[in-house]
Amino acid sequence: MKFRPCIDIHDGKVKQIIGSSLREGKSVKENFVSEKDAAYFAELYKEHGLTGGHIIILNKRGTDEYSASREQALGALAAFPGGMQIGGGITDENAAEFLDGGASHVIVTSYVFKDGKINYRNLDRLVRAVGKEKLVLDLSCMKLEGRYVIVTDRWQNFTDVEVNGATLDALSKYCDEFLVHATHVEGKKAGIDEELANLLGNWDGIPVTYAGGIHSPEDIEQLRRAGGGRLDYTVGSALNLFGGTLDFNRLINA
Repeated sequence: MKFRPCIDIHDGKVKQIIGSSLREGKSVKENFVSEKDAAYFAELYKEHGLTGGHIIILNKRGTDEYSASREQALGALAAFPGGMQIGGGITDENAAEFLDGGASHVIVTSYVFKDGKINYRNLDRLVRAVGKEKLVLDLSCMKLEGRYVIVTDRWQNFTDVEVNGATLDALSKYCDEFLVHATHVEGKKAGIDEELANLLGNWDGIPVTYAGGIHSPEDIEQLRRAGGGRLDYTVGSALNLFGGTLDFNRLINA
């Protein structure tokens, strides 16, 4: 179980937002907007040897805002070559650009979970383009009628794909890691989703990173117990780097 750092980029700026507020035509609820660029945070993570973190571009691909965020992301990758993963608008056609730019892995959701289902054709294309060892599948999910269901398109659309042992078994054949945002608690600093952590921790397979709700050392300990020590984790809005109270230096030296 280790800490994986993050850099979330929206409208060309490093931000922490409430994930569930990412809805078309609505204002995003921001917890924090940094005056520093993405490369600053990547250099900080490099200085402390914090590999395996993720950069997420939160804008929709094809927009001017996405272009600005993409430039920020590429700057961060250049600052920490091979040290961070990247997601947001990734397909088989543009994945190589980010890998060549310094990403260790590309992170994909919407291109694979398309029209509410797993698009195995697109998944095969990705594996051929980058290789299983360079691919992370983002299984960000929300609880719906008692099930954890994968959500796509910046967490706006539900799929019919449930996060469970069978799904994890099937998809682990195609990727190197899973990243799982508990979207209903993401950015709210109100504690982890213990049930989801338990579900993920009880599965024995490739590495899984949990994100969502961590805001205190007690939450990290709760995640350790619920996940059986098998889950890596990330902290966003609660970290003092992003306006929170959880001390970065204390966290990495714990």
